[in-house]
Amino acid sequence: MVKSEGERINDFLARYGWSMQQTGSGLRYLIYHTGNGKNADTGNIAILNYTLTLLNGDTIYTSEKNGKKEFLIGKGGVESGLEEGILLLKEGDKAKFIIPSHLAFGLPGDGNKIPSKATLVYDLELIQLK
Repeated sequence: MVKSEGERINDFLARYGWSMQQTGSGLRYLIYHTGNGKNADTGNIAILNYTLTLLNGDTIYTSEKNGKKEFLIGKGGVESGLEEGILLLKEGDKAKFIIPSHLAFGLPGDGNKIPSKATLVYDLELIQLK
């Protein structure tokens, strides 16, 4: 029997014992360190340290290898689930996001390392907002 993406995410959460909140869109998030900076807002440039993995544990991209991720919030240049999650944070926060495929790269993947219909797991730190 093929499991749905939601079932695979629930299995992943149970395996790691993570208790995450879920938004209406399906993004799961856990803020595990609270910073003391300003709140993220549309129009800010977000700068992140991150590790991006798949549910199977394969590491796809990291700031250590690929450089910090920097993007304008609200412009749509990154996964919609990442933008949604960043808007829940403030500078200095560390968080984990589980981004279902419909909020990530969907059917096509990213054309490089992220496969079709992949659920993404971000472990990140919002290091700066400009």
